Amino acid sequence: MNTTRPAWEARGAGRHAVDAGRQHNDDAACRAARRRLHLMASGGLWRDTGWGRRAILDQPAIPDIDFLDLLLDAICIVDAQDRFVWISPAGERIFGYTPAEMIGRRVCEFVLPGDEARTREHIERIKAGEDQTNFENRYRRKDGGIVHLMWSARWSEADQVRVAVAHDVTRLREAKSVQSALYSISEAAHTAEDLDDLFSRIHAIISHLLPAANFCVALLDARAQLIEYPYCADERGGAPRTTTIDADTLGARVIRTGTHLLLAPENFDEWPASIRQLKDSGTRYWLGAPLKLDDRTIGALIVKSYEGGLTYTESDLELLEFVSTQVAQAIERKRLYLRLRHMAHHDSLTGLANRRQLEARMASAFAAADGRDIRVALLYLDLDGFKDINDTYSHEIGDALLQAVAHRLNDTLRESSTVARLGGDEFAVLVDELATSGDAYAVVNRIQDMFATPFTIAGHALRVTPSIGVAVYPDDADTAETLLQHADRAMYDVKRYSRPASASR
Repeated sequence: MNTTRPAWEARGAGRHAVDAGRQHNDDAACRAARRRLHLMASGGLWRDTGWGRRAILDQPAIPDIDFLDLLLDAICIVDAQDRFVWISPAGERIFGYTPAEMIGRRVCEFVLPGDEARTREHIERIKAGEDQTNFENRYRRKDGGIVHLMWSARWSEADQVRVAVAHDVTRLREAKSVQSALYSISEAAHTAEDLDDLFSRIHAIISHLLPAANFCVALLDARAQLIEYPYCADERGGAPRTTTIDADTLGARVIRTGTHLLLAPENFDEWPASIRQLKDSGTRYWLGAPLKLDDRTIGALIVKSYEGGLTYTESDLELLEFVSTQVAQAIERKRLYLRLRHMAHHDSLTGLANRRQLEARMASAFAAADGRDIRVALLYLDLDGFKDINDTYSHEIGDALLQAVAHRLNDTLRESSTVARLGGDEFAVLVDELATSGDAYAVVNRIQDMFATPFTIAGHALRVTPSIGVAVYPDDADTAETLLQHADRAMYDVKRYSRPASASR
């Protein structure tokens, strides 16, 4: 029988630690492995004197203690197939699993999916002989929490194992991540184009704090007492339906009470039947954090997972709640900005574009038409008979009539056209991408037909007719100001002669 020892046995502590780990139930073997690692780390030199017998040269005086039990960092030995073969006692404190639960399983079974690819790349560099230090990734603990680890590792070609030390940096990383998230949320409030863009950015930011593939923003319409879901990313598709504030749903409960909520499999049965139905639909965990501004709640952030998916803990809920205040402020700032921007570019009575917005749209349309054989038409409208209606029925009826005209114009014209109110009973319509100047008069005819039906306002059937002047770019003018002037003059020509007129005639 061949009694030759493998190379790793002759080299001492490292591989004996592997054997001791594989026989983790053998207390004596484990103590021996810890003793050998302790001595090696302390400078002791080993000489092989046969199986089970070691002579220690230059051995320092070391107390007979199980020092590995005192280490806060975990020492892991992994074979060439990336399976754990030995883990020091600190591993259970860090990963939440006993050594027996991890030994024999592949490393990436425990790595967070988002970090798996770069972890594999890191492992390959170690196997290629590169000593690796300060590599960071995230592992999923047995209790569902996430642990951030910093690794140092070295590969033993002769033994075909790598020895790695894992240092838990979770608190440090979470603190830095939260600080970075708060800054990013504040920045997003200023740079996002609109609320949809802001919600998408917030989702991405929160996903760096905790896994949030299924994420919703719920907002309360305080006037209508309705809860809407303007943003929802869900792996099973579809946003929750709009509900009233007093609905028996988790989102409504969080917003109504202004308190956070974690629903987990172990407490599903404590809730009413309507909420227990979530479990039947496959929901496993549900987290909700209220969006608060001072003493009022404007909505909620919601994260959830389905059966077979992620586990969430109170620490995840704490992170979500911590950033929710900043998110609420970001949403409010963006809403205010959008309202101010809308007011600056739209008529307050009708919601149509104002003169400033119209001129900006004209400049864009002109730029698009330049160098192409197309025309841009501007129609200038004045409502004949409006003053009499305003004086006869009241200014409130007159305002309602202007709103009805604006609504009907928007419904009649194509979406790419711009309808603007210039003041009083004067409107403008910008029509781009016309093949000829004559095409503008087809739009005039549609508008005139639109006014053939009376407007019903507060029980009154009111009739007004438009005088419409037409000017065409670049035939009649080459700037927004001069085109408006041409169209205005054309409109007064129509009033005088009661027929459509073009500024070029």
